[in-house]
Amino acid sequence: MEHIYQKARGFIYRNARPLDLARWQYHFENGSKEAVLNALSYYQNEDGGFGHALEADSWNPYSSPIQTWVATEILREINFTDSSHKIIIGILNYLSSGKDFEGHFWYNTVKTNNDYPHAPWWHTESNSTCHNDYNPTACLAGFIIRFANKDSELFNLGCRIVKEAFDQLINSQRQNDMHTLLCFIRMMEYCEESGEANLFDHSVLKNKLQEQVKANITHNTEEWETSYICKPSQFFNTKDSIFYDDNKEIANFECSYIINTQLEDGSWNIPWEWGDFPEQWSISKNWWKSNVIILNLLYLIKILEVK
Repeated sequence: MEHIYQKARGFIYRNARPLDLARWQYHFENGSKEAVLNALSYYQNEDGGFGHALEADSWNPYSSPIQTWVATEILREINFTDSSHKIIIGILNYLSSGKDFEGHFWYNTVKTNNDYPHAPWWHTESNSTCHNDYNPTACLAGFIIRFANKDSELFNLGCRIVKEAFDQLINSQRQNDMHTLLCFIRMMEYCEESGEANLFDHSVLKNKLQEQVKANITHNTEEWETSYICKPSQFFNTKDSIFYDDNKEIANFECSYIINTQLEDGSWNIPWEWGDFPEQWSISKNWWKSNVIILNLLYLIKILEVK
């Protein structure tokens, strides 16, 4: 484990963005939350949303719901919950503004993506909700429930969207993809943390999510080497998770897989590419590698319960 850590650390110090270096230092070197927040703040726009390739597959500098969702994930990763902080206030302002929102969904893709280097999946002909998909809407609604003033119109909007999202998830026969499913998981977690789990039937939601998580994970591990697949770490990275027991064997396999597939430079392979914008993709690929290093090390430490 020490050898894996040192190789990963070398890659981070040679290649990581300041934000990812601050995340690494926070998790593994007693770094501060303030350093992460400071680096994160440079991706936030005046409208409170996030851009500037915070989501490294889109170099759009303007705010978008997906880039803002990434910011909420980083805040969650460092367990930052101060609702009076300017970053969280800014996110809530962006979500309450009506920008990139069509009444029920925040747009998954925004047309300004097309004006900057980006992966093909972020290209769009129009501001789009991707066929009423709850990525990232379910997570953003949960974030509102967790952090907005409970007397505000925004909080009421969040409550409505959470109820709509729950109804769609429970009543639809559609198997959600792994990205959307994670947003539903975050919605549930945020509502639990805020004491607002009465917005839906918690046991029904929990059972539905457990069922879809198990179905989403790619159990044919031969595909892990060559394809963009779903691993347990997409949904959880601790044994305390409600999803661990149902997926214990494959979750433990992922630990072995991580250990056995680290590249000589300390990183792990990125199983996708853009096609277009090769120069920018070579930069983004390194940004993604730093992110994967952090998430892989956290997964190993927490699932294997090592220090």
